[in-house]
Amino acid sequence: MSGILRNKTVLLTGGAGFIGSNLCESLLDSGNRVRCFDNLATGTLENISPFTGREGFTFLQADICDVDALKGAMQGVDLVSHQAALGSVPRSINDPLTTNAVNITGFLNVMQTAKECGVKRVVYAASSSTYGDSPDMPKVEERIGMPLSPYAVTKYVNELYAHVYANLFGIETIGLRYFNVFGKRQTPDGAYAAAIPRFIKAFIEHQSIEVHGDGLQTRDFTYISNVIDINHLALTTQNPAAINQVYNVACGERTTLLDLIAALRAELVLFDSAIADVPLHFGAARPGDVRDSLADISKARMLLNYDPHYRLKNGIRDAINWYWNSLAAK
Repeated sequence: MSGILRNKTVLLTGGAGFIGSNLCESLLDSGNRVRCFDNLATGTLENISPFTGREGFTFLQADICDVDALKGAMQGVDLVSHQAALGSVPRSINDPLTTNAVNITGFLNVMQTAKECGVKRVVYAASSSTYGDSPDMPKVEERIGMPLSPYAVTKYVNELYAHVYANLFGIETIGLRYFNVFGKRQTPDGAYAAAIPRFIKAFIEHQSIEVHGDGLQTRDFTYISNVIDINHLALTTQNPAAINQVYNVACGERTTLLDLIAALRAELVLFDSAIADVPLHFGAARPGDVRDSLADISKARMLLNYDPHYRLKNGIRDAINWYWNSLAAK
């Protein structure tokens, strides 16, 4: 892949989380120095244990709501990769105040500290939830609807603040609207676990697969390697037209939940034939969920040279290999 970041010092917030830890690994492998900043609210030490002791890696257990901690961590940093957030639509509905404090005030802390410390560029995790109730398909960056959850509100506000800081203070910002990312290190545990790791764990344990709604809702599932690629591209681009923009990060492919479950089952039965008989259980649709999602990725292709090499089938195969080795062995 072109555009790999090298020989830089990067502050990576949320670096012990799912996406953050994979990005930590890639940045270190490319010869960068990484300051992993995480309060371990949703991230884990297990995610970053492979990097502990590696040259160029520093772990700082701290919160983005702690401005003093951010100021200390950002000294001498070349770039900021802001992946920290309190994710999950259901979580935000159950506790909107905490979601707001972390995702909006925390984001503003990052931007203000970057300004004060003279950091040139901040690449941040945005979200496809920003499209809200927009009926347009596929989703195009410049056309969004009304948000359907507190989480969606917070991620849109991040984009607004990034725009303001770029215009007023000259900070280069790039937002990446992630669409249903999956892959190694994504936890299958907890009330707010994402669908793919939750389904995989249930299959491995021969537990009924819980489907919210009719299963015909669609998503643009995006393998973690594609996300890592575009983060490198966003951190390195010198194209003036590419800066101070927001991009869809996806494959541009639409898959129903039932088709996803069938694809997961087809791969997992190769490890355990009994998985063929694991039943599905259909429950009520979740409030705040988007019904259908499909990304237009032409903007990222044109301005960042983004090319998602991993399609759903290949991503599922790699993810299942990782989960089988980490879950079935326990």
